[in-house]
Amino acid sequence: MAHSVKDIAAALGAEAFGAVDLLVQGAAEPAAAGPNDLALAMTPAYGAALKLGQAKVAVVWPGADWQALGLEAAIIAPRARLAMAGLTQMLDRPMPVSGISPHAAIDPTAVIGTGVTIGAFCVVGPGAVIGQGCWIADQVSIGEGVQIGAACQIHAGVRLRRGVRLGARVILQPNVTIGGDGFSFVTAEPSNVERARETLGEAPMTAPADPTWHRIHSLGGVEIGDDVEIGANSCVDAGTIRATRVGAGTKIDSLVQVGHNVIVGQNCLLCAQAGIAGSTVIGDRVVVGGKAGVADNLTVGDDVVLGGGSVVLSNVPAGRVMMGYPATKMQTHIEGYKALRRLPRILADLKKR
Repeated sequence: MAHSVKDIAAALGAEAFGAVDLLVQGAAEPAAAGPNDLALAMTPAYGAALKLGQAKVAVVWPGADWQALGLEAAIIAPRARLAMAGLTQMLDRPMPVSGISPHAAIDPTAVIGTGVTIGAFCVVGPGAVIGQGCWIADQVSIGEGVQIGAACQIHAGVRLRRGVRLGARVILQPNVTIGGDGFSFVTAEPSNVERARETLGEAPMTAPADPTWHRIHSLGGVEIGDDVEIGANSCVDAGTIRATRVGAGTKIDSLVQVGHNVIVGQNCLLCAQAGIAGSTVIGDRVVVGGKAGVADNLTVGDDVVLGGGSVVLSNVPAGRVMMGYPATKMQTHIEGYKALRRLPRILADLKKR
């Protein structure tokens, strides 16, 4: 679908200049842009690349001399990534609406709202409730009693087990699993893990008389708030007795693990390969960087930022930026890193004395 420059600018809340009635079919990087594309040159670093492409129109940075860049029209974007959010939403293709596939297996006690799309080979269990306007792709499993709010997007291969409740406008990317049993096991006698924790590793690790791990079943389900998005192949485990909860507006990347009984606050970001261990509480607006981990039974305060690869082993006060393993305040981590880099020179100086 073609859009005029002025319509795109209006949708972004941005200013348009030049031939604002020109139509564009899609977006492209500057060097690859054709004559019907909107080139994305939102910082000066992309300015030179415009001459390598054929774009007549571009989104450019504030203060750019768009005419000198050879453009016929331009949209000025003061905040580039925010403009990208609005632009990509505008240009994205809508989900195909095809009703309920005859190849879907839907229990007669399930309640399906109006305007719902359900793809082939989906299974909808007894007592499940699917809100109006939901779009559900192929091969999705929706367990007994699952409740799905309005206008959710559930992509191929998603698994929703019993006791899962989704708010409105939730987006689940392919192969997300919500409501699997938590990783919770116990031995008849204290295990080596328990002894190590209690004695800080001083007690000898010995073989127990009965090493059998007994499963603690997860009965609590999962509650996902409104406008949550969860990336491909991520997992949110069910709570043991109470539900695991993910707050409204939180965005979870691909390959993220949220353990049983965890509470994640509102408007958080959990980046790829992050892991939150069981019974930990994550405050509002927390950012957990890629490959970062948070140990079990901890509290991370509001507005905390955990750098990529950091490992949190103790409670974190609100508003703190943490880095490293074990995670410490960013300033402390940087000072320690600088000292480590200086260490070879210090040792060399000592040898000379």
